[in-house]
Amino acid sequence: MTELAVNVRGLRKRYGELTAVDDLDLGIRPGEVFGILGPNGAGKSTTVEILQGHRTRDAGEVTVLGADPATGNRLWRSRIGIVWQDESAPAELTVRETVSHFARYYPKPRDPEEVIALVGLEKKASSRVKTLSGGQRRRLDVALGVIGGPELLLLDEPTTGFDPAARRQFWELIRQLADEGTTIVLTTHYLEEAEALADRLAVIAAGRVVAEGTPAGLREQHDTAATVAWTEPDGSSRSQRTATPTRTVAELTQRFDGEIPGLLISRPTLEDVYLRLTGQEAAR
Repeated sequence: MTELAVNVRGLRKRYGELTAVDDLDLGIRPGEVFGILGPNGAGKSTTVEILQGHRTRDAGEVTVLGADPATGNRLWRSRIGIVWQDESAPAELTVRETVSHFARYYPKPRDPEEVIALVGLEKKASSRVKTLSGGQRRRLDVALGVIGGPELLLLDEPTTGFDPAARRQFWELIRQLADEGTTIVLTTHYLEEAEALADRLAVIAAGRVVAEGTPAGLREQHDTAATVAWTEPDGSSRSQRTATPTRTVAELTQRFDGEIPGLLISRPTLEDVYLRLTGQEAAR
């Protein structure tokens, strides 16, 4: 069996009386896009920081690219790229100067011009960082994350603050990196983003993994019922949750003797499953 790119068993991290990560297990395969979902305070960012070696753990076993992050050397760190929530680029340098500068930190960096093109900043290569839009700065952050040619890319809430158009452009960039064979770990609270990008997902609540699987698999495993909605002859709206929507529609067809007014069949979304798993369903 192929060795896991990330293997976590029984991970724990406390901050005083607060348990941020509590007996967490993860197994991430080489080359996959793995999404980590969870509400604020669930332990997502702490987990990513431990994977990168930025933060120590209190207990558990962690292996990332075959090494323990707590003892990983400089060569090991060069194999990992990370994009934090906060911007890291110096404001006064140009895009080209910034990417070229960061390339010097790695033993075998990618070509800076190639990376600038990869993130779609060719036309901004000579612009100072401080003049870039929010979306363009985020693309620069990704450029700095991949300039070392990482085998593993850690993305911590990468599209927070993006408008919808910028978010979808960023998704295309992540898909391109995945197609090149980069293993990507993505933390996000955008359910649409997770469903669009991730091969597999882990849902974290209170520092624990409460569910894991493909987006479609999680929907099927945790909520198989559909909702059938229609309009009664008096104009009132009716709906029914059912595991057999085809049968419900057949019964309605007989009752209405043909066309069913206002018929709508909806399947559970990943958001429905996520809210149920994290105990937030009632707050929707």
